[in-house]
Amino acid sequence: MTDTPDPVQGPLSGIRVIDLTRVLAGPYCTMVLADLGADVIKVERPGIGDDARHIGPFIGKKSAYFMSLNRGKQSIALDLKDESDRDILFQLLESADVLVENYRAGTMDKLGLGWDVLSARFPKLIFAAVSGFGQTGPYAQKPAYDMVVQAMGGIMSLTGHPGSPPTRVGSSIGDITAGLFTTIGINAALFERQQTGKGKFVDVSMLDSQVAILENALARYTATGEVPGPLGARHPSITPFEAFATSDGHIVIAAGNDVLFRRLGETLGLAGLADDARYGSNTARCDHASELKIEIETALAANTCTAWLEALEAAGIPSGPINNIEQVLSDPQVAARNMIVTAADPDVGKVRMGGNPIKLSGVADPATRAPAPGLDEHRDAILAALSPQAEE
Repeated sequence: MTDTPDPVQGPLSGIRVIDLTRVLAGPYCTMVLADLGADVIKVERPGIGDDARHIGPFIGKKSAYFMSLNRGKQSIALDLKDESDRDILFQLLESADVLVENYRAGTMDKLGLGWDVLSARFPKLIFAAVSGFGQTGPYAQKPAYDMVVQAMGGIMSLTGHPGSPPTRVGSSIGDITAGLFTTIGINAALFERQQTGKGKFVDVSMLDSQVAILENALARYTATGEVPGPLGARHPSITPFEAFATSDGHIVIAAGNDVLFRRLGETLGLAGLADDARYGSNTARCDHASELKIEIETALAANTCTAWLEALEAAGIPSGPINNIEQVLSDPQVAARNMIVTAADPDVGKVRMGGNPIKLSGVADPATRAPAPGLDEHRDAILAALSPQAEE
């Protein structure tokens, strides 16, 4: 058993979070809270721990997936059905500000740990529940994973190319958006508690979170009554705004207004393009997107991705390469923003992972972070802090 990790100093320093979550949505939320300075105690099942500990890819015998979501947290193993372990949880909650859980709706109530029970005992506690479908409604008892809510929330119907099979978004945005919305809800509740002294119940649904990010697709259906479908890399209502082929690959060009479009034509050696009636406005360009793409790609075929990106940048036209993950990790802008950090795991050495995108003035953004905990690693330190001697 080891000492507790040195906490990150940030705006949430002094806030204690009891983390009952596992896999992705909840751990992502509590990782963001930890990156902002919160002291996060991760409560895990004895002998098994978070399910993510058993999900690859693995470095040696350790899950890189788990490590990437749980850096800087402490771990204690508690059986929430065991009376003595529940007593330890209650002791932890005496000094806690936030509890986060991502069980199916009703599970905490069955354990005798629901909002009604805990808020009566700990009136300042903020209780955040992130689940597949929320605490109310006809689907509340349904189980869910990321792909289920991507499918049900409509985003899979917008992803891929016309006529292609249903395509999952490449990142687990069903989980991650719910985790981020939960983080926002917790911070709002902490702010309100400053005024009222009272805790709050935060109920975030993965499905709700998918509906909340439908943006253009929802607006298009509301405006036209037409059901949107997949468009590949093309923006549904701005043209040209997609991936285009050059002589040796693809680049993204986003000419979002008439001035940029005219400048794009000049850069491509198609000076008359903006004067063509088919392309004279964004609405016209959207109506003739396929024809315009042919003209642009015919010009782009004369040179390479690198050459065109240099020319487009010089002309001030938003554009970029389509990087793979290796290229992202070596991108100088990503490095300059400290968006790849390392944690020194005691068993497997340095592990690279995504950094904290929230940059705050006066708050350090260290390039190295405390590693993810071993299962039950901090039991002795946590229990020692709860002892009567520690309180004297």
